[in-house]
Amino acid sequence: MECSHKTYNIYCDESTHLENDGQPYMIYGYVSIPYNEMALAKKQIREIKQKHGYEGELKWTNISDKTFALYNEIVDYFFMTNMKFRAVIVDKSEIDNTRAEYSYNDFYFRMYYQLLHHQMDMDSTYNVYFDIKDTCSQRKLHKLAEILKYNSAIRDFNFVKSHQVHFIQLADILMGAINYHLRIQRGTIEGKVRAKRLIVEKIKRQTNLSLLCTTPLKNKKFNLFFINLQK
Repeated sequence: MECSHKTYNIYCDESTHLENDGQPYMIYGYVSIPYNEMALAKKQIREIKQKHGYEGELKWTNISDKTFALYNEIVDYFFMTNMKFRAVIVDKSEIDNTRAEYSYNDFYFRMYYQLLHHQMDMDSTYNVYFDIKDTCSQRKLHKLAEILKYNSAIRDFNFVKSHQVHFIQLADILMGAINYHLRIQRGTIEGKVRAKRLIVEKIKRQTNLSLLCTTPLKNKKFNLFFINLQK
């Protein structure tokens, strides 16, 4: 059961979301953490990185046989904590740009609405952070704030830089694992990187999920929503 009257930070990120990036899926996701647990989590993630002699940014693309032990421990750490993950996934082939409501210009906001709207406890307070990516980010932030202004649980929207925030980096790793698994299943990649396959299998074991379909809303720790645009 969710604890009432708590404050959470939500760290959002996007994966293969651009219209012409040649990737079959777009994924928007976040990692959330109770505000009062952030300092300890930052310290412990730094210690894991130091243990493995790793100074760079934690990213799915940096997973290799050489870095596997680090990322294996990082994923274990996520599942040991009160951090939560949620992602919404769309098959890009289902997007019909002739329908105004499904244009790429609007789709960004629809995805974030779906991502954030359904898992918020109105008895709690949320600070929502986005990875700043381009010169259009400020305009997008204002529009998202406008769309979600009805939600009194959201206290603040802000930008952060992903290389400075471990929680956005965790979101990148978990989204990367889902994306990798989906592309293997679809046959668009062979999945040759053994370390990445092992990370995917670890997540599947920890969650007892296939990572291929929508989970019930009651799944709070690891929640997935596959949006079907053909309906």
